[in-house]
Amino acid sequence: MTRIESPKVVKKKLFSPIWLLPIVALALGAWLGVKSIKESGIEIQVHFPSAIGIDIGKTLVKYQGLTVGKVTDISLDKDLSGVNVKIVMDYRSDPFLNKNTLFWLVTPKASITGIEGLDTLFSGNYIAIEPGDGSSTSEFIASTEAPSMIPNEEEGIVVKLTTPTLGSLDVGSLVFYRQVPVGKVVNYRLIDSNTIIISTFIEQQYAHLVNQDSKFWNVSGLKIDASLSGIKVNTESLASLLAGGISFNSDTKAAKAVTGDNYVLYPDEESAVKGVEFVLTADHADDISQGSAIVYRGIEVGKIHQTKLTENGVKFLAKFDSQYQQLLNADSQFWVAGAEISMDGVKHASRLLTGSVVNVLPGVAETSLPAQFTLQNQAPDLLSGDKLHIKLISEEHSGLTEGAEVRYKQMPIGEVTQVTFSHDFSGVEYRVEILPEFQSLLTTDSHFVSESALTIDASLDGVTVTTRDLNTIVAGAVSLVRGKTKASVRPNSQYALYNSTEHALESINQHKLTTMSLESIDGAGLSAGSPVYYKKMQIGSVKAVDWESKTDQFSITLSIQHKFNQLVRDNSVFWRNDAATIDASLSGVEVNIAPLEGALKGSISLGLLNEDQIGNQQRLYDSKELALKQAKTITLILPAEAKVASKAAIRYQGHQIGVVQQVKLNQDLDSLTASAYLYGEYADHFTKTDTEFFVVDAQISLAGIKAPETLITGPYIGVLPGKQTEATDSFDAHLSARYDADIDEDAVTLILEDKQLGSIKVGTPIFFRGISIGQVDGYSLSDSGNKVLMYSHIEKQYTHLVNKSSRFWDASGIKLEVGIFSGAQIETGSLETLLSGGISVVTEDVTTDVNALSSGASFSLYNKMKEEWRRWQPEQVKQ
Repeated sequence: MTRIESPKVVKKKLFSPIWLLPIVALALGAWLGVKSIKESGIEIQVHFPSAIGIDIGKTLVKYQGLTVGKVTDISLDKDLSGVNVKIVMDYRSDPFLNKNTLFWLVTPKASITGIEGLDTLFSGNYIAIEPGDGSSTSEFIASTEAPSMIPNEEEGIVVKLTTPTLGSLDVGSLVFYRQVPVGKVVNYRLIDSNTIIISTFIEQQYAHLVNQDSKFWNVSGLKIDASLSGIKVNTESLASLLAGGISFNSDTKAAKAVTGDNYVLYPDEESAVKGVEFVLTADHADDISQGSAIVYRGIEVGKIHQTKLTENGVKFLAKFDSQYQQLLNADSQFWVAGAEISMDGVKHASRLLTGSVVNVLPGVAETSLPAQFTLQNQAPDLLSGDKLHIKLISEEHSGLTEGAEVRYKQMPIGEVTQVTFSHDFSGVEYRVEILPEFQSLLTTDSHFVSESALTIDASLDGVTVTTRDLNTIVAGAVSLVRGKTKASVRPNSQYALYNSTEHALESINQHKLTTMSLESIDGAGLSAGSPVYYKKMQIGSVKAVDWESKTDQFSITLSIQHKFNQLVRDNSVFWRNDAATIDASLSGVEVNIAPLEGALKGSISLGLLNEDQIGNQQRLYDSKELALKQAKTITLILPAEAKVASKAAIRYQGHQIGVVQQVKLNQDLDSLTASAYLYGEYADHFTKTDTEFFVVDAQISLAGIKAPETLITGPYIGVLPGKQTEATDSFDAHLSARYDADIDEDAVTLILEDKQLGSIKVGTPIFFRGISIGQVDGYSLSDSGNKVLMYSHIEKQYTHLVNKSSRFWDASGIKLEVGIFSGAQIETGSLETLLSGGISVVTEDVTTDVNALSSGASFSLYNKMKEEWRRWQPEQVKQ
């Protein structure tokens, strides 16, 4: 029978998923439409003078190499003043399209300063944009040229130069410092009819060279100076010759320049940096004009550079040449001087052709210069004043004659009027008259030096020859060196005349020197005049070197300059310098050479210890190391056979604590006297009266080599510290250390007795079950002479292994026993005992307080081990 299924009723859904497809398509289309409208670009209009170089659909708009727009249309302006270029800009450029945004056409342009728009040769002309601020707009007027690109502060600084003429300078002209390009001109503009401002960029790496006192000058083109002495041609570089350039100087002491600082651009270097500028004022300029010379005693010392008309008269901009700038002081005076025509003839006839000059009377005031000087019409009354008469005294005639000039900074201020003997015939007297205007130069502490017509200075740097003028060669000359006081000089005052500046300074400073004496083991290669240095700078010299017969020492007298007195204090030390020192090690070789003068004459150095240390200002140390370690001198008396030499070390348990400086054989031929140093930090421990010094030399035996390092370095001095409170600086040294020198205080000492010494010697070990627990330290005969006493010790950690029940026997060598029935028996110890000997010990009882050993106990040394001793095996416990 067939079963019929009942139908299923399905409820119809209100929304079918198929409807999502048109909804998504509708949303996507809306988004694409909005995006298309948004990214379609922004249309703007830029007015250009002409359409040359601009093509529709080809010319792009770029910002720093990135394309941000394209030209879409070009049309004529209504008034025919140019063309309107329509440009579609990228929608993202909207924030930059403001009122002050600039547009200009970039085309290839070649000039002397460089090539601009080189990339347009390949990609074609394009329009550049520079974003600006202001309100948003869509209409712009293009610039005829690219705007000046002023770098930011991270790239460098921009300073402004003021000049009346631009010359051959242009944007891109280089700025030089010592002929090295350090910047360039980025902009210039006309401020008024007489002033141009040039914006100059200096790269950041060179910005520190420009400071507040820097001077800038134009180095463009070629400068030719033609005169009777020849033709001089000067130019900065080929770049400045073609494209123009600017140079400047730098004063490292002045404050550094910052962006925006203003400077004057001078026409040449001479105007900028050579000499001192100042201002002269006068009522009129009838006789003086631009180029007029400034004259002192017939010598041209400066020039009038500029003449300006003012409300009150005339202002002259003048400048002194740098070599004469000392003539310009706060109280200097100027007046006009021309040709003088009288019945006696014509003076200064050349001025009838060249014009009048400005005469100058140098001042002496050291205050700051005034804002301006007055140009007088006639000479000041000071020139007609009385001359100052003084006397110069010299030990011998220096070649001066009547009429010899007296000079200050090579400018004449007076003359010698008479040469004669002094009233007691002890020297030569020169009578001198000083011109009135220079009397204030003389003070009570002034001094005079006789000039040499020819001076030769020879050194390692070369030979310098200095000559004076013909007047100095014929009549001689005297130079005045001003003093520091302001005390005025009375007429007929007397001064010493020195033959050189060095002699004058030495004589003047003699009473300011600090004198002190140093003791030395030897003369240290010094002599009078040897320099004294502090950090390689000379601060004094050796005055004398004397030998003291009583102490066999040398006394060295030093003279320290007054200004370095503060260096001589409680922590000062002195040492002599070697001409050359060589420090060789695995890391290399270091050679230190003293200054030439010190190498030839010998020299001394002054050093300073730490503030908390006290130095020895009476000792001249042999080296810097000894001085800084505050070494103390001691004397050692050694046997004549001691093989100790100078520079041998003094050691304590292997550590160097001093050095032997000198060793000499005494007159008795039986002993040596060694002068030595102990380093200051150890001196107190090793200058006690019971301190022991001894010679350490290599000892070679079958047991090995002791002190093997001395085979290379030579013997040295060993030392054991003393315990007494009294100190001394003289000691007797021995050829070897005493036998118990190295024994620990807690070790047990004992004496082994035997009829023969055999192969036992100092250093023979004492074995317990084959392990060394002590050694033989020395030996001697007993008082009766029938025994040998061997002084030994047991080390601290093994003292519990021996007591009164212990037995000692000689384990050295080979023992052979031969019997008829037993045969031959051979007994030997270890290889060490076979070669160097040895002593063995065995103990019967456990160590207790009753049988414990005390130092100095005596034992018999058996020649062999007994058989019953082999069975002794007590359980020893370390106490």
